[in-house]
Amino acid sequence: MDQNEKKVETIFIQIASYRDPQLIPTIKDCLEKAKYPENLRFGICWQHCENDDWDKIDDYIYDSRFKIIDIDYKDSKGVCWARNLVQSLYQGETYTLQLDSHHRFSQDWDITLIDMLKSLQDKGFAKPLITAYIPSFDPDNDPAARVKEPWKMTFDRFIPEGAVFFLPASFNPAIDKLDEPLIGRFYSAHFAFTLGIFSKEVKHDPEYYFHGEEISIAARAFTHGYDIFYPHKVVCWHEYTRKGRSKQWDDDKNWVERNNYCHLKNRKLFGMDGLINDIDFGK
Repeated sequence: MDQNEKKVETIFIQIASYRDPQLIPTIKDCLEKAKYPENLRFGICWQHCENDDWDKIDDYIYDSRFKIIDIDYKDSKGVCWARNLVQSLYQGETYTLQLDSHHRFSQDWDITLIDMLKSLQDKGFAKPLITAYIPSFDPDNDPAARVKEPWKMTFDRFIPEGAVFFLPASFNPAIDKLDEPLIGRFYSAHFAFTLGIFSKEVKHDPEYYFHGEEISIAARAFTHGYDIFYPHKVVCWHEYTRKGRSKQWDDDKNWVERNNYCHLKNRKLFGMDGLINDIDFGK
């Protein structure tokens, strides 16, 4: 390779979608707003119902940038299970970006994130993990309702089952530097950008259901050498309300059992309540 030839830096975009009318708009906006859409590689777990006429991914089935796992919604076992399947599609891409299926993007978001990560590496952080509960948008009033300032994550409360709940919060100009990513403590599953190898080093546990997922990954990421940062620029937006789409727990009669087991596993991971850790968490 010519010394002046720049190595292509690819991004593995992970999306677990469940009967979501925002999936296709999310994909389209992601591609349209990227500086280098040709360098994006999508891994999508497409959990869908044939009666959902709006949930058609036909335009991307034969696109070489896309790998799609086709799942009938009745066979879904939850979001962490789906995200674990998506991670199996990783093929050595330089970076990875995990998203939900209801997002909008800023112009040149891909270069913004890569530059942000490299700036942190230049400061000695070998494995930056850029994540946050990112600013919100409303599909019914877009782009007017987009929040224009970056958000970070703060502790909210422990729920009785032992998991931690978080809340988004604005940066505080009095104490937070606004010219660089802010060092953080918590992980967001709906927005996480880091080195591609994260897809193998810190895989989603398919037996987790929903609550507990984010704090467990934050802890496991730390033990694998990753440092968490919140982005100081608005890179994309997330739809938080869940309006207009079915949730997996609406369709799964076994969701309570799955969720209870997830909470038990999470308490064992963190050594809570005197529980014996008799589960192999692997990586």
